[in-house]
Amino acid sequence: MSDTAKRHAALDKKPGPEQVLEALTEGNRRFYQDCPRHPRTGMLRRQQAHVSDQSEHAQATILACSDSRVPVERIFDAGIMDLFVVRVAGNVVGRATAASLEYGALHVHTPVMVVLGHSGCGAVTAAWHHRQEGVPSESERIAHLLEHIDPALDRVMASGLQGEQAMQAAVEENVWQAIADLGQLSLPVRQASQEGHLLVIGAIYDLSNGQVRWLDQQKAGSVLQGKG
Repeated sequence: MSDTAKRHAALDKKPGPEQVLEALTEGNRRFYQDCPRHPRTGMLRRQQAHVSDQSEHAQATILACSDSRVPVERIFDAGIMDLFVVRVAGNVVGRATAASLEYGALHVHTPVMVVLGHSGCGAVTAAWHHRQEGVPSESERIAHLLEHIDPALDRVMASGLQGEQAMQAAVEENVWQAIADLGQLSLPVRQASQEGHLLVIGAIYDLSNGQVRWLDQQKAGSVLQGKG
């Protein structure tokens, strides 16, 4: 069997989206219950990483915030090569981020893509204060990043929510905005989702207890396709 044939045979043996979600959920349960197993992190796995194609192992592409309080592999009690992780402040999606996510879907062949927001997000909070109080950004580049969050804040402000409820809603709306922006910027991701090769889903990580809350799968699909 050729190397190419072996690679495709290995890809065909990957678990489906529902099995991947179950594994992520179970890994997170171990994490927040303080009983992680730290699987696939030993010497054998490190040696495999030296010679293996990551597409033979990675199960999910995850877009997360750069926040140091959000250690993605630990949150899901995942091992080396289990996750293809893309990180950017505020888990916002611009062109470069969309390209990295496309890579996870098209070349690493992960059956699941997670847009992971988190409670107390500093980027969302900064964008909120910038809009509400006119607090200036520290630089033009940071201001440009925060602009990606503005549509989410518009929806929260229109809802009339205030205080902590508004901030919690803003974090979730920012996840939906990231999925919508990804759909606008990446035709390949939209097509992979439409054809059933890729499940895109949103989630919120709670800093206070370590638990991940999954958002509605059907809504994520609609938002990705520009229908939400």
